[in-house]
Amino acid sequence: MTIAVFLGSLLLAMAIGMPIAFALLASGVALMWQLDLFDAQILAQNLVGGADSFPLLAVPFFMLAGEIMNVGGLSRRIVNLALALVGHVRGGLGYVTIMAGCLLSALSGSAVADAAALSALLLPMMVAAGHDKRRSGGLIAATGVIGPVIPPSIGLVIFGVAANVSISKLFLAAIVPGLLIGGALWVTWAWLVRHERLQPPARKSAAEIWKAARDAGWALLLPVIILVGLRMGVFTPTEAAVVAAVYAFFVATVIYRELSFKALYAVFVTAAKTSAVVMLLIAAAMVSAWLITVADLPAKVVGMLQPFLGNKILLMMAIMFLVMAVGTAMDMTPTILILTPVLMPVVNAAGIDPVYFGVMFIINNSIGLITPPVGVVLNVVAGVGRMRMDDVTRGVLPFMAAEFGVMFLMVLFPALVTVPARWFAG
Repeated sequence: MTIAVFLGSLLLAMAIGMPIAFALLASGVALMWQLDLFDAQILAQNLVGGADSFPLLAVPFFMLAGEIMNVGGLSRRIVNLALALVGHVRGGLGYVTIMAGCLLSALSGSAVADAAALSALLLPMMVAAGHDKRRSGGLIAATGVIGPVIPPSIGLVIFGVAANVSISKLFLAAIVPGLLIGGALWVTWAWLVRHERLQPPARKSAAEIWKAARDAGWALLLPVIILVGLRMGVFTPTEAAVVAAVYAFFVATVIYRELSFKALYAVFVTAAKTSAVVMLLIAAAMVSAWLITVADLPAKVVGMLQPFLGNKILLMMAIMFLVMAVGTAMDMTPTILILTPVLMPVVNAAGIDPVYFGVMFIINNSIGLITPPVGVVLNVVAGVGRMRMDDVTRGVLPFMAAEFGVMFLMVLFPALVTVPARWFAG
């Protein structure tokens, strides 16, 4: 009955068009009434306490860093470097998209920011070169969802806070899985364009490649600073977010000189608005998380999944299918915040490595950003690229299938995640 009240009230609130944050609060109030615990003061305390977390400071700073990178020329220089390296091969602009997407993922950690930047910079070039616009938009959308996987990742930060798992370990464990997803997109694109007879641009000279690498050098140094700093214990993930924002600001204003102080105000406002939406979601979800714990819903879920507890692979398969289904109707952040307190007791009871589970959980939620009908990243690509949503959806299907294939490969062979994670963590 308790599960029915929680899910029923949440789905009903969403069905009538209530914003996700307020739907979470409504489901929390319904659960409090059902448990005979309603107290407005408790509701307010959990709402305020939900956002009162030092690790969550990483979210607004990574948001700010991503905005500065896009406006300040860092993202454009990354794309130019990828163009210089692989733009001349058959289907080269697709490989440029994938390479640039992986590099941008190591800078911003936001799928929406990466997809918007790639759509604005590369989609017109791909269409002008003769590539199918639907397929090009689909590739850009599928590449954008690598953003929340390769560190720094806002999704991993939120999961780490909600699950009480080391964010540094999550960051280091997600590097190889993110690159594997990029590799799957590379192979898929190569298969799709194998019969194309488009004339690629001329190969760049060594001098042009060196110039592009030198221009992008300051941007490429940022992920190195962050990963080495985390690996050596120089700073925490929250401090890494501050370093990223300050470094991006310095490069954009002093080195590249593309971000004026006049334009800085708009950058701060955009980052603040985006951060406010995410933080309100987190605060509202913490109310539900507290009530889920009080109602002992995790124990009920553990009981429902009892037949799978003896087989970690079957349990992970079941969880991944559950998250896939939820991801078709809900955005990444609320999915993480709602399901994490429910699933973590199951994961712990089965003896699954929480860092491994966290990486798999975020990968699944990231791919959910391109699963219709909600598909936030699909909407971004459609909006920036002036495309119909249906066209982007059809174009993304083969790439989405490849990403899900890699995800289930990592479910079948957990060593693909755990072995590199142990190596990076030392």
